[in-house]
Amino acid sequence: MSSLPKECLIRPATAEDIWAIRKLVFSAMLDPTQVKWQQFYLIDRKDEILACGQLRDFNEAQELGSLVVKSDWRDRGLGTYLTNYLIQRADRPLYLECLGKKLIRYYTRFGFVPVSWQELPQSLKFKFGITLLGKNVLKIPLTVMHHRK
Repeated sequence: MSSLPKECLIRPATAEDIWAIRKLVFSAMLDPTQVKWQQFYLIDRKDEILACGQLRDFNEAQELGSLVVKSDWRDRGLGTYLTNYLIQRADRPLYLECLGKKLIRYYTRFGFVPVSWQELPQSLKFKFGITLLGKNVLKIPLTVMHHRK
């Protein structure tokens, strides 16, 4: 696994982090309304949150989501470190949804592969089914992926 830059640490989020998390998620044009701080892990440096990501729990699976690195800290390995960290923390089959081919290539290097709606566990079919419906109707380049260990 890559290492964190000097003075950075990874930690679980606390209730006090919720607005910083929402700001980061919103800055990446992701939906900040489904953010639950209890599911987030953060990379911070001197009380500045540099990156966040969450493991959302479902009955039969987990979802890696809301992975965001502050724009001025990108290309320093924080996203790679956090992605690997979240994969290691997952204790159930791990899924994610990504928008665009660039993200598909990014997550493929961690062992994620595209899957169809039919391959999803029941607990994720409704959540990702709505997304896949939007993909088909609105022609959004969205892909659901599963981590193959």
